[in-house]
Amino acid sequence: MELTGAQILMKSLEDEGVETIFGLPGGTVIPLYDAIYDSPIKHVLVRHEQAAAHAADGFSRAGDKVGVCVATSGPGATNLVTGIATAYMDSSPLVAVTGQVATSSIGTDAFQEAHILGISLPIVKHSTQIRSPGEIPQAIADAVFIASTGRPGPVVVDFPVDIQKAKGEYRRPDGMSYPGYSAEMPEDLGRLDEAAGMIREAKHPVVIAGNGVNISRAFDQLKNFCEKLELPVATSLLGKGSIAGDHPNSIGMMGMHGNAVVNRALDKADIVVVVGSRLSDRSTGKQAEFAQNARIIHIDLDVAEIHKNIEADVWIIGDAGKILDLLAKEAAGQYSPERRAWMDDLRRMEANEPLRRASNDGDVHPWQVLDAIDDVLKGETIMTTEVGQHQMWAAQYHTARHARRFLTSGGLGTMGFGLPASIGAHFAKPDLPIICIAGDGSAMMNIQELDTYARYNLPIKIMLMDNNCLGMVRQWQQLFYDERFSNTVYTRSPDFVKIAQGMGVEAFVADDPANLKRCVERAVETPGPVLVHIPIPQRQNVFPMVPAGASLNQMIL
Repeated sequence: MELTGAQILMKSLEDEGVETIFGLPGGTVIPLYDAIYDSPIKHVLVRHEQAAAHAADGFSRAGDKVGVCVATSGPGATNLVTGIATAYMDSSPLVAVTGQVATSSIGTDAFQEAHILGISLPIVKHSTQIRSPGEIPQAIADAVFIASTGRPGPVVVDFPVDIQKAKGEYRRPDGMSYPGYSAEMPEDLGRLDEAAGMIREAKHPVVIAGNGVNISRAFDQLKNFCEKLELPVATSLLGKGSIAGDHPNSIGMMGMHGNAVVNRALDKADIVVVVGSRLSDRSTGKQAEFAQNARIIHIDLDVAEIHKNIEADVWIIGDAGKILDLLAKEAAGQYSPERRAWMDDLRRMEANEPLRRASNDGDVHPWQVLDAIDDVLKGETIMTTEVGQHQMWAAQYHTARHARRFLTSGGLGTMGFGLPASIGAHFAKPDLPIICIAGDGSAMMNIQELDTYARYNLPIKIMLMDNNCLGMVRQWQQLFYDERFSNTVYTRSPDFVKIAQGMGVEAFVADDPANLKRCVERAVETPGPVLVHIPIPQRQNVFPMVPAGASLNQMIL
């Protein structure tokens, strides 16, 4: 039986196991949306295409399947670009299907035409334009396979409107056929024994767990590795949750706003084992002075990450879980007394320079918000964040006890990520409570998605910390620009409670630290979406902080 190209595409997505897509209709995807009308695939209607991409990204990060988003041509497709770039920077599997003008009009500057393949080229793992109905099943199979295998990433499938209408037969492809792509990543275990010997002899080792541990689902192997070899584990921002935050071997987050003990430990370490981290500038501080007393062992699936930012002394290429298992066996043995005392030293350092929690001024402070959430939900939640000061407070104070449950934009640092990402996370894991940590500046970037929360009655709770400014930029202006607060401190702010209520979301204010836990409980107990508006002091800063260009041991505490 002949089907339209749009019907073939929906059937192809079904056969690839896609059950949920996120999108917004437009002129060049009307035939596709007509096919969606009859499809068993659930379509989640968002209010802006950028939110569709972030929701699909949150869906893949929280769950086990590729996130899929749909947008029309021209501005619809270009509105996806920020979300595609966010997924690319954080290695998140995403398939973006974009409408396109008819094939006869491509290149004529037709209404709502945009060269999305060219625009997105630097921020995708792969892209293709469908030119006939017969190509569709293979194109979709390839897109899902490429997005989800090896080092994951986004794929764009451009779908001209005339091909959506054209008729053809559906034939399920036998497998992935794209020439030149292999899901088999290179493996190089040649220096495994050398790395094992270095770890065995180390007196002051530190393990850095990056996002690669979460992507490869190597949490159990990491736990076994650090327990068996008595190794302290630090995480990058995106590695948060790869080891439980309350595990005895966990020492916290590294980097610009990392725990003081972690940054001190990296300065004193003699061996640093990096697992699945690109060691970005925000993690390492001044790269020429990063862990300058240590030898670096770098473990990664992607050979391009070796030596990219930090020179490695020894490198091992391959799957993180497999390599950690091998190292746990090969490095086992007799350790020096100094190794056994190292963790005790780190705990003393942590006690001497703890994260700040003191306050008696009657204001609500960020750590009180995060502590109240942890107290009520015991870490049994998915937490998404927007980007800014609140993001760093969440990373510092929230105890992530499970992997793939702390969802944040790390590489691109995208304001507007958290609200729509929480939507995707809900559809991936509908039985888990979801908290979105937002700031007043970042929340405004995709605040229209409160309507999506309300339409689907999503049980997501937004904790919006409002300091009436663009807090992170204001902090830099205070510390490094002589308090010249250029366009960061507002003369007025929106009424977030009224906005939320106007969109159908329950909302209330929490401004008393004594009642903060009860406010969190009230939000959790209230059915459907809830926004809790939490005023916090405007001059509250994120500390520790490593100034840009400084080494990790040059923290402002």
